Amino acid sequence: MIGKKIAEELNKQVNREFYSAYFYLSMSAYSDFLGLKGFANWFIMKNQEETQHAMKIYKYILDQGAQMKLLPVEQPPSIFDSPLAMFENTLIHEQTVTQQFNELVDLAAAKKDHATHIFLQWFITEQIEEEATVSEIIHKIKLVGGKGDGLFMIDNQLGQLAQGMATGSAG
Repeated sequence: MIGKKIAEELNKQVNREFYSAYFYLSMSAYSDFLGLKGFANWFIMKNQEETQHAMKIYKYILDQGAQMKLLPVEQPPSIFDSPLAMFENTLIHEQTVTQQFNELVDLAAAKKDHATHIFLQWFITEQIEEEATVSEIIHKIKLVGGKGDGLFMIDNQLGQLAQGMATGSAG
């Protein structure tokens, strides 16, 4: 069983993960609106991944005998300045999520909650991968100047990557 403070903070993290899912769904919708189907599919895959993260924490809370309390999910932005801005916002968001998980790990260590500490390690590793992937996409968008044929090549690559993620053959 986890303590009250750990349960409370994990409940907040479930909410933040659902916000992340909603954030990526919004970016997917905007990408689709712009005609960037590869970007849209990549963000949909991120939406599904964040929903899975929320459910993983949700299940952990319940498995630990704590109460799950669903909180309201904040509305994400729905318009973005450019595809580059979407990924720059994504990186900032993922860095914030990394910090939130680091704080949860610190709390679990301070409370000597070894089970939660171990449980959270998976998320820390996941965040390292998330930030690296997004940084690479930002670099590519900047390399092609964020427009024209280069942007459409990246759109195609992201669509293929999302398709690979959906079938389990990519990261």
